[in-house]
Order: sequence, then C-alpha cells, then structure tokens
Amino acid sequence: MTLLRSTRTLLAGSMLAFAAAPAWALDGTDLLNKITRAANLEAGNLAVTGIDVSGQRVTLKGLSVGEGGGERLTIGDVVLDGVTEEANGSYAIDKVTFPNVNLSEEKAQISASDMYLSDVVVPGDTSGDTLDSMLFYGEAHMGPMQITVEGQKVWAISEISVTMERSEDDSGLSFDGTIDGIAADLSSIDDIKTREALQSLGLTQIAGKITMQGDWEIASGTFDISEYAFDFANIGRLNIAATISGYTPAFMKAVQETTRSLQNNPNKEAAQQAQMFAIFGLLQQLSFNRAEVRFDDSGITNRALSFAGKSQGVSGDQMAMMVKGSVPLIVAQWNLPTLQNSLSAAVNAFIDHPRNLTVTAEPANPVPFPMIIGAAQSAPNTLPDVLGIKVSANQ
Repeated sequence: MTLLRSTRTLLAGSMLAFAAAPAWALDGTDLLNKITRAANLEAGNLAVTGIDVSGQRVTLKGLSVGEGGGERLTIGDVVLDGVTEEANGSYAIDKVTFPNVNLSEEKAQISASDMYLSDVVVPGDTSGDTLDSMLFYGEAHMGPMQITVEGQKVWAISEISVTMERSEDDSGLSFDGTIDGIAADLSSIDDIKTREALQSLGLTQIAGKITMQGDWEIASGTFDISEYAFDFANIGRLNIAATISGYTPAFMKAVQETTRSLQNNPNKEAAQQAQMFAIFGLLQQLSFNRAEVRFDDSGITNRALSFAGKSQGVSGDQMAMMVKGSVPLIVAQWNLPTLQNSLSAAVNAFIDHPRNLTVTAEPANPVPFPMIIGAAQSAPNTLPDVLGIKVSANQ
C-alpha cells in the first residue's frame, strides 16, 4: 500500500509538472512583439514565417522587415541564444546571430558575415524614461564585408564593432565603435578624368578606419561625442567632436511619435508643413554646448595644391601662394570682423606647413538651437560670436 501511494504521488507530480511546463516555456511571439516596440517599429514591421522555441534558444524563422503591403527585406533565420524572461517582463539574451549576407545585383556582389548582437536586453515596458525602458546591447558586431564588381574587389571592411556600457548608477551609458580595415580600390573607375584626378591625388587605393567614442547622460540629455574620426593612410585624420544637451528619452519619444503621426497623414503637403513646425518645436529642447573639427594632414594638402596648380598651369608652391593671397579677400566678403584675422592667419600657416587645422565652437553658455537658426537666417555674420568660434593651425 505504501508503495502504491508513493507511485501515485510520483505520477501525479509528474503530470502536474508536465501540465505546468508550457507556462514556464518562453513565449516567442511575446518576445518578437516586445522587440518590435523597443525598436520603435509598428506592429507587423517585423514578420516571421515561424518561431521555434527550444529551451533557451529562440529562432525567428524567415524574419523580414517592411511596412504595410510594400516591399519587404528578407533577413532569414535569426537565432537568439541564452534567452531568459525576467520578472518585470523584460528579456535578457546572451547572443543574437544573423545569417550571412550574399547579394547579387547586376554586376555587383555584396557579402557580409559574422554578424551578431551580444548581451541584449529587451524591455518589457517602453513607456518609462530610464535605460530599463530601452533596447540595449553590449556589442554589435559584423565581420568581413566586401563589394565586388565583375569579380574585382572594390570595397571592403574587415570588422565593425560597437560596444555600449551602462554606468554603475544607470544614469547613462558610454559607447565605443570601430570600423576597421576599410579598403577601397578606385583604380578601375570608368570616367577617365576622374581616374586621372584620383591618380594625381594618390587616391586610387584607400586604406583606413573610422572610430567613435562618447557618452550619454539621461537626466540632462547631454550627448557627448568625444571622437568621431576618419583616419586614412596618406590622406589624414579628420576628427569631429560635439556636445549637445536636452537629448533626453522624452525628446527621443517625442521625435518618434511626431515622425509616426506625420507618416500616417494621407495629406502629404499638410504633413510637410506640419513637419516643419514640429521640428522647430522639438529643437527648442536642444542646446549646443561645444564642437571641434580637427584635421591632421598626412600628405593630401600638398598633393591637392599640386593638382589644382597643374590645372592652372602653375606649380604647387605657386598655387599655395595664390590660395594664401585669396583667403583674406574671400573672408572679407563674409563680414566676419572677429574671425577674419585669425582665420586668414590659420589658413596661411597651414598652407605653409600642413600639419593640422582646428575649428572650435565653444560658447560661454549652452545656446538653444532655435537661437542658432535665427542668427543664421537674420545675421549670419554674428554666428562666430554666438557660438564662440575660433580657428587655429599647427597646434
């Protein structure tokens, strides 16, 4: 009797566990819907031919992206590994793997591989104004990518990697990105004049990388890009840095909602007019803090002067003298009294010894964007004072 009761108890427990198992299984449809909302897409923008759930692996089969009944972009089977649902309805995903790309269009072929997202968090509720309400990933990665035309490789990238890290107190995040191993072959361009110009400038073969670093503070909406650099061998390094404030989650949602409502407006002319007013209203929330553009020369300036001089029938040195002589005349026409002398001096110094040229804009206090637009329209010559613009060379 004891054995019989134990056996019945074991069977009942097993049946109960079996019956309860579906409640514990991952809901692939719910996950897809939350990814759609977190990516600020409309229902149906992401479509699948099926969803397979096996343990902590979810496969979105035949995933495609598109709007309404229009043309859709088919991505293929996307595999989500290490998926867990949290108590607050969010999902944590160890890795999202995308299928390789192999496309052909006329004479061109495009291929890309090793594409994935890691440490992904899909929010359960996107209505808040914190990081917990946003789609987040630790790394976005793509391996080798190349474009070939008639079998000849004309453009390639060895790797793209973008990483993000949340601050310890969740007050913001930092990001770091690299597009490495950029290579372009421009030697086979059909247009003869363009090909000869590229040869004179030493630009038939291009190699370099792009890097980016910055951070975002949520409360103030301070978005700081400390580095956005294009660094190419035998050309130079162009770095753009800028800081704005007011770029809060509330601002982002306002932009998204405005864009969505305008897209759904059947009256396109009215939508365009409304868009202008809406954009101006949203810009009132943003302020310009500072910016810097710096170019470090690696030989392109002298080659450009020689090329321009050749077209004028003069040498590169003579062309440099012509440029130096014309700069003060051109700047004088702009009516920029506070910037005229420093700009001319900086350009002349750079032409004499091309090392680096820097333009900075750093006002004493953040300047609202509408004020910048107003100055540009009514009195553009006041912009250097409004933005605190300075120009320097070889520093």
